[in-house]
Amino acid sequence: MKTRMMWAIAVVSACALTGTEQVANAAVDLAKMPIRKTLNRAMALADYGNNKIHILNKAGDIVWQYPAERPQDVWVLPNGNILFSHLRGATEVTRAKKVVWTYSVPNTSEVHACQPLPNGTVMVAESGPMQILEVDRQGQVIKTVKLQSNETNSHRQMRCVRKRPNGNYLVGQYFDHVIREYGPDGRIIKAWKHSDAFGGIPIAGGRLLCACGDAHRLIEYDADGKVVWEVTENDLKDNPLRLVAGLFRLSNGNTLICNWGGHGYVGQQPQVVEITPDKKVVGELYDFHHMGTITAIYVIDDPRDPTQFEVTR
Repeated sequence: MKTRMMWAIAVVSACALTGTEQVANAAVDLAKMPIRKTLNRAMALADYGNNKIHILNKAGDIVWQYPAERPQDVWVLPNGNILFSHLRGATEVTRAKKVVWTYSVPNTSEVHACQPLPNGTVMVAESGPMQILEVDRQGQVIKTVKLQSNETNSHRQMRCVRKRPNGNYLVGQYFDHVIREYGPDGRIIKAWKHSDAFGGIPIAGGRLLCACGDAHRLIEYDADGKVVWEVTENDLKDNPLRLVAGLFRLSNGNTLICNWGGHGYVGQQPQVVEITPDKKVVGELYDFHHMGTITAIYVIDDPRDPTQFEVTR
């Protein structure tokens, strides 16, 4: 029992299993499991488990792939290019797989999030020095925002980061157990405390949709910080929440959840589910034959809330 506990602690601390290692730890035989692809949406996925970026068609078939080390964020730009974060930076590639922009960080740093900005620059969240960078098309840092953290391990400092239209930044500080909103000067404006705070996605009406990682939960707060909706570990029939990672609020009000199955749960639930506001599962992606654990999703064929995403590139 002591050995098993030590192994579990080591895995949680590392949070960096490869796809092969994750599958080996699964309690099910994935080779015998049927594939279920009922989301019916064209989308891009960051496949952390298999170190790839995928584009899927509406049928759920992979139509494009690109290698990426531990990707945790992905965007499809208006020109069709793909922007994604990877362990040591962020990269933009064309559908022909030509790199048109990239930014790298030192080996002592990690990057878990990026975001295209309306002026053509890219936001890069750099763990280690705990800072947000805005980088221009020539790869020059034109803005640096220093952040605060009690955590010194670069892997455990940040996850999802988003710049709001008002110029502030939402930062999921995983092991600090808080999502903080920082001003452009690095001043903390607001905080939403919750264990395993993966990140916050701003949605219409000043609301915030928060992924709570290994707390097995997602929460929606109103503009005053009141909880107005939440999904807990066992609320979804036959779909227990594990590490709640990337979220995507659709125009119809439904929510897509990247249910990252690492830390011992690979294969025991779909990689992505779509749920209604009354918590009914209406679509699933379960395909461990071709994909691993998914950390981020971008739906290509669904319009986004303009108050949330001001991307013009």
